[in-house]
Amino acid sequence: MATTTKIQPRALVRASGGPRYAAALAVDALGTGLLRPFLLLYGMTVLRLSGPATGIAMTVGVVVGLGCMPGVGRWLDRGARSTVVAASMLVRVLGVALLLATPAGHLWLFATAALFLGIGNQSWPAAHAALVATVAHGRDRDVALAAGRALRNAGLGVGALLAATCLAGGATALQALAAVTGLAYLTAAVLAWSVHVHAYPAAAQVKERNDGPAPRMRTLLAANVVYVFCLNVPEIALPLILRNQLHASPVWSAAVFVTNTVLVVTLQVPVTALLSRFSRQTVLAFAGVVLSASYLGFLAATSLGRGWGAPALLTVSVVCTVGEIIYAGSATALVTALAPAPVVGRALARFQLSTGFGLAISPAVITSLAPHGSTALWGSLAAATLLSAGAVATEKDQGAAQRSAPPGASGAVSSAVACGDG
Repeated sequence: MATTTKIQPRALVRASGGPRYAAALAVDALGTGLLRPFLLLYGMTVLRLSGPATGIAMTVGVVVGLGCMPGVGRWLDRGARSTVVAASMLVRVLGVALLLATPAGHLWLFATAALFLGIGNQSWPAAHAALVATVAHGRDRDVALAAGRALRNAGLGVGALLAATCLAGGATALQALAAVTGLAYLTAAVLAWSVHVHAYPAAAQVKERNDGPAPRMRTLLAANVVYVFCLNVPEIALPLILRNQLHASPVWSAAVFVTNTVLVVTLQVPVTALLSRFSRQTVLAFAGVVLSASYLGFLAATSLGRGWGAPALLTVSVVCTVGEIIYAGSATALVTALAPAPVVGRALARFQLSTGFGLAISPAVITSLAPHGSTALWGSLAAATLLSAGAVATEKDQGAAQRSAPPGASGAVSSAVACGDG
């Protein structure tokens, strides 16, 4: 059992890629926060598309965007790091430019813009994780990944708040928001590229036999599809329950979202550092237990009905957010720890595929289960998540791989060049 990781602010910035890269992450997150929650409104208000058509186009963009991940993984495994991060930002610049150029009523152009935005959004997490894994190792890398998530959530929250204040301006304001988003992505891309982080993977090739890295990760990838449902609980499941079952004020849905954002921003790094005394596999399994307990808590809260139901859901959402924080702080870290250096890019790409797939299907699953009652929704989520946690906990090869690997070796590269302030 290791001691708790302690990392100073300056060391944390260095482990995250340097101050210039941290600035790129902040600007990128701010830009995404400005547009992402209001892309549906853009299609309906500015382009005058129907709600269902706009929603389908956005969903297709996200799902088809996942198709780029194998190529992103291979690109990363050839050594590219900051270049791939910058490319994930530049492709979103192209998406925003196409969005601004789309005339009213042109669904396919909007769908193409959503596709470019989807490609950028799907490829960024793997590229960012690979860059951090190049400049930091061991538990410092885990905390740096957690810091990046906290920074991104803060930027998303601020961006969404700024965008919400501009909505009174109607179509003109939404177009201005899109333009500012494009400039933010462009600025972030320049900053990320200027860090010049490139890896030189080990020359040895990894043979993925039946007992190799890929089979050992299959359980993690399958479990991740279920775990990732927790990310859509504050945005989809709880607002749905609050509105349709408890007939509560929209203020409660906003309170859940704000509480989730604040907790992730403030607790992601300290919780990840605190749990670094345990193996990543154990922590990830524990996250599933916490999430399952929160789902059962939501089931109990909804039984209280109007009056006490809404505040009870808000209270239980804190437990769910803690589970989300534990999950997010251990899942990507476990992937980078398990993956051999020559295939870390492909491993992260596969992990992002499982994440994207889970995020894509979770709204449909949640909205399909909800009409059948709270037991069908929360009971199913709790059972599936608990089974996934059990599968992660009992996966034999993962713990052995972590114990046998030398400190800082697993998931790292043989050498790297980090110019600028990296």
